[in-house]
Amino acid sequence: MLTYSWDKSMETGRLERFKEGLTRNVVLLGAVSFLTDISSEMLYPILPLFLTGVLHAPMTAVGLIEGVAEATASLLKAASGWWSDRTPRRKPFTVWGYGLSALSKPVLALAASWHVVLLSRFLDRVGKGVRGAARDALIADSTDSRFWGKAFGLHRAMDTLGAAIGPLVALFLLEVRHLSYQQVFVLAFAPAALGVLVLAGLVSETPRPLPPRPSAPQGVSPAALSPGLKRFLLVYGVFAAGNSSDVFILLKAKQAGFTTVAVILAYVGYNIVYALAAAPAGWLSDRMGRGRTLACGLALFAGVYLGFGLAKTGAALWTLFGIYGLYAALTEGVAKAMVADLSCPANRGTAMGAFHGSCGLMAFAASGAAGLLWSKVSPAAPFLLAAVCGCVSAVLMLALFGRSGAARSS
Repeated sequence: MLTYSWDKSMETGRLERFKEGLTRNVVLLGAVSFLTDISSEMLYPILPLFLTGVLHAPMTAVGLIEGVAEATASLLKAASGWWSDRTPRRKPFTVWGYGLSALSKPVLALAASWHVVLLSRFLDRVGKGVRGAARDALIADSTDSRFWGKAFGLHRAMDTLGAAIGPLVALFLLEVRHLSYQQVFVLAFAPAALGVLVLAGLVSETPRPLPPRPSAPQGVSPAALSPGLKRFLLVYGVFAAGNSSDVFILLKAKQAGFTTVAVILAYVGYNIVYALAAAPAGWLSDRMGRGRTLACGLALFAGVYLGFGLAKTGAALWTLFGIYGLYAALTEGVAKAMVADLSCPANRGTAMGAFHGSCGLMAFAASGAAGLLWSKVSPAAPFLLAAVCGCVSAVLMLALFGRSGAARSS
């Protein structure tokens, strides 16, 4: 009996430590992303198949669509992040952003050519751009800096859990219910709309007092980015220059002989690994340091993309999809925590926007180049370029940000 009581108290203590820093807002924003990603990922893995198999779009059009989509999102994140620093509330940016993304889903059902898909992806990414930096800053504002790695890790885990469920829902609708692509596009609106309702009705925000403009020392703007953040953006930008859209990974699997079902299941496997590893990766970065954690993730990225470029068998691709999930867990949430470390409350939205904006410009170039390299050189070429960029970025990250064991870098 005594042993049972001791064990129970130990378990309670572990639970309390796990919950530290995971405020109501952090959890609710994770739930909103969970619902939104169910919607988005119902479409994402089948969209390249719809484009190439139904609409007969060329690979250059696929690269253009993904490049424009990601660049739009990231450039708007830069603008909306800057704007959110100059208003007392960040929540309106998130509500409008998620709402616009939800409305873009049924537009796909009208697509008779790839140009309509481009329009839908553009609207969806406008929504993501409006909400992204403000939401990330709101997460950082909602918990203590000691728990930023854990908070962003949990958010990525919930987001990615939705990304794992979404393709399974699409698979059920396509293969079991025998619905058309267009019907799946319309049904994807429902979870996205529910996410907007949760955000609008349950997430709370206390208006922030805005610092007076003249208070910046020696004429420096409160929104000025720190030297450490600028160095980080440059290093991460090297990786982003080769990080083309995941659409090309899905098309690689299709080219290797995967059926539509196998492509979707491989993508689900990637997201499951990502979801399971994201929160522990964030916790690890709080203790081991952001730079070291990111360097590990970037090295994994380089190895995985080299594998995608050289892989000839389906078995190798299944393994690579799983390892790809580990890379994502070690980088995406941790990079946002690093940006939070290198900014302050007065310019955090601007910093998040600069991060997303620079990544978006690189993603636009990377996806456009990947489409051209695939068509004009070989399907392996975009993956080999990405491997080189990831390797160089990992070395620079370790050299510039890996020496401090603390999570916060200057």
